[in-house]
Amino acid sequence: MESGKKSADKRAIPVRKRLGLLGRKLGMTQLLLPTGRSVPVTVVEAGPCTVVQRKTPERDGYTAVQLGFAPSKAHRETKAAIGHAAKAGKGTFSLLREFHGGEQFEVGATIGVADLFREGDKVHVTGTTKGRGYSGVIKRHGFSGFPGSHGTHEYFRHGGSIGNRSFPGRVFKGKRMAGRYGDDRVTTRGLTVVQVRGEQNLVLIRGAIAGPKGGWIVVRPANLEALERLSKGEAK
Repeated sequence: MESGKKSADKRAIPVRKRLGLLGRKLGMTQLLLPTGRSVPVTVVEAGPCTVVQRKTPERDGYTAVQLGFAPSKAHRETKAAIGHAAKAGKGTFSLLREFHGGEQFEVGATIGVADLFREGDKVHVTGTTKGRGYSGVIKRHGFSGFPGSHGTHEYFRHGGSIGNRSFPGRVFKGKRMAGRYGDDRVTTRGLTVVQVRGEQNLVLIRGAIAGPKGGWIVVRPANLEALERLSKGEAK
């Protein structure tokens, strides 16, 4: 009964809050498998992440850990940020994120990519897409534009009509028009881990993920097996 209850508690944690690793997108390349097949992969520097803070049910009402990634220069941080990270004893960090669970970790502990992921695991990767500013309908929605000849004047890249006459007398919600494009938080789900290089803190994930080179990302396991391995200390 106890083990079933613990399993149910873990499954109750939403995927978007599940324990994962912070990282940085380094770019894309291709990898040759032993079968001779070439697969496109995204190279991610994932971890090592340091536990900066713990949240407990007694004090905070829920269980969570705050992870820090990418050391920062202390003289560029505020006194509050320096004091917050002092308990971990690992300096200040450029990126802090909170994850539910992780009750087995103490403040100052380090989680590496080989501790959480293995080849063949399914992962969800969250990143922020490239910001493209205020864009027109051709770039933002893929409109084809107007004919380049036959009497078209100063209307080549316009969006066209946006409504009718007196009825309905308004523009319908969701009408595709020009506007801010990009800089959105996007999660690509169900990607496959092709290779884990623990000594280099790298994980090679099949397919593309959102964001530019050097962009911050979060890699979460898509299933609970990785979290169970981590809780048992079964590092690769």
